[in-house]
Amino acid sequence: MITAIGENIEADGAAVIDASNMIVMPGMVDTHRHSWEGQLRRINPNAETLEDYCNATHYSFAKYYRPKDIYIGNLLTALGCIDAGITTVIDNSHNSRTAAHSDAAVEALLDASIRAVHASGAPVSGDWDKDNWPSNLERLQNKYFQNKENNLVSLAAMAQLEPELWAEARRLGLPIITEFFGGEMAAELEGLHQQGLLGPDNIFNHCTSLPDAGWEILHESGVRVNVCPRSDAHYGIEDGMFAMQSALRHGIRPGLSVDNETSYSGDMFMEMRVAFYLQRVIGMHQNKYCGSAHSPVTLHAQNLLKAATTDGATCAGLQEKIGSLSIGKQADLILIRTDDINLYPSGNAFGTVVHATERSNIDTVMIAGRIVKRDGKVLGVDSERLRAAIDESRQHLFATAGYTPDIFAETFLPL
Repeated sequence: MITAIGENIEADGAAVIDASNMIVMPGMVDTHRHSWEGQLRRINPNAETLEDYCNATHYSFAKYYRPKDIYIGNLLTALGCIDAGITTVIDNSHNSRTAAHSDAAVEALLDASIRAVHASGAPVSGDWDKDNWPSNLERLQNKYFQNKENNLVSLAAMAQLEPELWAEARRLGLPIITEFFGGEMAAELEGLHQQGLLGPDNIFNHCTSLPDAGWEILHESGVRVNVCPRSDAHYGIEDGMFAMQSALRHGIRPGLSVDNETSYSGDMFMEMRVAFYLQRVIGMHQNKYCGSAHSPVTLHAQNLLKAATTDGATCAGLQEKIGSLSIGKQADLILIRTDDINLYPSGNAFGTVVHATERSNIDTVMIAGRIVKRDGKVLGVDSERLRAAIDESRQHLFATAGYTPDIFAETFLPL
């Protein structure tokens, strides 16, 4: 915990870190990541639709995941997050095929020492243990999450607009995470709202193409929101534009999320940059063709850094613990070397972080006061053993699914 902020603080027995020429900032929060897909990184770089994404995940490999594959996917994603300065991730685990699969997902997050919200969810395809869903949520809660205050990982439920499943999650006191596509699902919002089924324990991903009336409902009911600049554009989700402007216009400050790594990188720096430029270009377009009254708010670098930290913490329901460097909050922070060749000289701190920093510039990462990356290296990782486990998992998944890897393929063909 952060107990003091200032110069020349005396703390008996404390280790001293020389942070000269470094930017100290809160760890970033990825508010929506399908961590189980870690070993499928960049398998589908030219995907154009949500169906393309599903073809390379749910409809091909997901049904062949063993618990050990879930474990290595989650572990690789979590370690990659730490390496990139992401200290908290909301793990959207929509491949919880059996109790053993769910256990493996949670144990990987615990072993990685990352702060996480694990949202256990039903698989999209293939055979799975439907008889023990959603009772698996209570089993997970009893097995792993009794000590809520001291556990880095907490539990949530991943569910679509399913009132019965929402009721079970609420009985257990769990947040409810939903893949929400506004154009498709807006009609159902009013009914849910009238029944009193929307609240601050709801976390909606995407929220693309949602009409103003829907945003008013989300704001009134306190639903938390995250937006996906790259995912929405890459997969052409509805209108392809991330919903930051609509959220801000209705008084909602959304978190940012990577979504997955099957098509692109897993860092928040690129997420912030894409958001910055998408917002700029749509603003210029609307100003030219629709008039200034329709132009989006220009997002400054500091707005996007706040989205990746403070607003992300709020989306995760962890704003009392993390998201800013404040006395009483947990010491989740990162140190960025500004004397690296690509960052020096640093003319503006916000610009340096948002527009120029790469994961290689991150010297140190700390989670709950524990150093998990130092001198540019994630600690406690046997890289050779990790790569061997990843390779074994990929070989199993590819062979079982009948997929022949082609690193020069222009597209991922349905299996």
